[in-house]
Amino acid sequence: MKQDYKLYFHNRIKISCLFLFISAYLMINAGYAYAHRVTIFAWVEGDTIHTESKFSDGKAVKGGDIIVSGLQGKQLLKGKTDDHGEFSFRIPEKTAMKLVVLAGMGHRGEWTIPLDEIQPSAGEPAEPADLQKKTVSGSEIKPEIEPALNLNPNNFQFALEKALDRKLSPVIRMLAELREPKGPAIHDILGGIGYIFGFVGIAAYFNYRRKKTDL
Repeated sequence: MKQDYKLYFHNRIKISCLFLFISAYLMINAGYAYAHRVTIFAWVEGDTIHTESKFSDGKAVKGGDIIVSGLQGKQLLKGKTDDHGEFSFRIPEKTAMKLVVLAGMGHRGEWTIPLDEIQPSAGEPAEPADLQKKTVSGSEIKPEIEPALNLNPNNFQFALEKALDRKLSPVIRMLAELREPKGPAIHDILGGIGYIFGFVGIAAYFNYRRKKTDL
């Protein structure tokens, strides 16, 4: 009877240790996966879109694939990040775009550029050179420039605020994403492992006391 109890007790310890190992493995992998999460940040400057791709630990994504597509899934272009994790391109089409960075091993990040961040003239074909300048009797026609003094201050302020909103919009969205809950920190993982050890030890102790009383 005593031998059977010892065998039973040893089996329970083995099962508890196996459960502990599996739990620790899953928690560590969860932390590792978060540590290698990929983010891509993009902003518009004139007719060009600039991107930066990084891992969550701050390291640049080197040689990562950048896929640019419309929101309906149509692929517009494809490229690769440089040694600094950067990639820039001319706006191919006046449309909202989704940018995806693929960093290997299943690591993937996305960024969406809404249509209101695209300037009206972006994505349009360039005007032919012979139409850009017209001459009359060999002299170039100079466009009339409205004096700055005639500019309505209210219109100027509205245009300035609109331009600032367009420039700051991607930065505000990036800051909002950084405030989202992050993955487990190392002290959280170690604390969880400690709790598991504690519960396993307590369960084994009470189980031992109960079996000893039964004997």
